Amino acid sequence: MTAPTLIFGWGNPSRGDDALGPALLDAVEALLDAHPHWGPVDILTDFQLQVEHALDLEGRDRVLFVDASSAPGDAPFRAEAIAPARDSSFSSHALSPQGVMHVYTEIKGTAPPPCTLLAIAGEAFELGEPLSPAAESNLKAALAWTRDWLGRRPA
Repeated sequence: MTAPTLIFGWGNPSRGDDALGPALLDAVEALLDAHPHWGPVDILTDFQLQVEHALDLEGRDRVLFVDASSAPGDAPFRAEAIAPARDSSFSSHALSPQGVMHVYTEIKGTAPPPCTLLAIAGEAFELGEPLSPAAESNLKAALAWTRDWLGRRPA
């Protein structure tokens, strides 16, 4: 059975702060049993977004995409509603969340569910490194935002 809420995080846990997406998912998953008022939530993680992930949007009321960000000004995180868009990633093996939404629209012939991108600020993405202290702090702030987002059930 498909849960109405999907949280999809991606990143490489072996590359320092690139693990922020999967780390947030681990934290949310640990809280699910204590928060039944959030309703059913599916958790999905991968190293990168793929064309096939468009099918994971099917049957959802809302989707939260979670990734690390190295963009200046994103600290501690940036959360924004996103729309389908065919972008430069469309023809590659890895897609943006907007590209995944575009593929869903092309396959299903209908709009995808409402999607939000949560970009958590990171600063150290070296192979073999743990999360940086700044990323740990940003992760806590992003988790607090996510808990609030989960508490606001879709209409």
